[in-house]
Amino acid sequence: MTKLDNAIIMAAGLGTRMRPLTNETPKPLVKVNGTRMIESIIQALHRENINDITIVTGYLADKFDFLPQKYAGVKLINNPYFNKYNNISSLYVARKELKNTIILDGDQLIYNPEILSADFEKSGYAGSLINEWSDEWIMHTDNEGRVISCDRDGGDQGWRLYSVSKWNANDSAMLGELVEKEFENKNYDIYWDDVPMFIYADKFNLSVHKINKEDIVEIDSIEELADIDSSYKKYVK
Repeated sequence: MTKLDNAIIMAAGLGTRMRPLTNETPKPLVKVNGTRMIESIIQALHRENINDITIVTGYLADKFDFLPQKYAGVKLINNPYFNKYNNISSLYVARKELKNTIILDGDQLIYNPEILSADFEKSGYAGSLINEWSDEWIMHTDNEGRVISCDRDGGDQGWRLYSVSKWNANDSAMLGELVEKEFENKNYDIYWDDVPMFIYADKFNLSVHKINKEDIVEIDSIEELADIDSSYKKYVK
């Protein structure tokens, strides 16, 4: 059993699909039923005694400055490449923080903090079993639960991948080295998840960390936000 040392939260993106809300507010700082999305994640991590938290900022980075004062153990790393390159740049600037680490996106709601438990067995991604179409990344496993393939264009059978992943120190070291290699070779347009899931899948032995679909909600549009918080219905055309 491995125990998490820390967390890295990705919060550098432009949040273009949430405009006009994100014209002056980074998407992770948008409030949902009174609580900023990223604060719900920090609070959930603290409940699991994960207090060493690195937040990677970019767009409107200064808006996050209050978080280290409000929450013990939180620190900020700025991604100067956020408006030029894909999110591989965010893990690149935070690669030195990779240990026994959980990596999360800052623009989601964690309804079940237990999925962030500090104890885990193998590196891998949170996934919920599906039997209907989803356009998210879909992982497929062998009989032992090892991820053997992933459909980036969606599917209707398999494990729907969520932006919550846990990495033991050995896999983290390899992940950091490979992200550095790809970024410094100017492979700027990929997601950091492409590195372990596709480009170097043969080097990792990833598992699905099984969750229920109700445990996490990822909000990608104002319409999805309004379904959860009716105060935003005025923005829905």
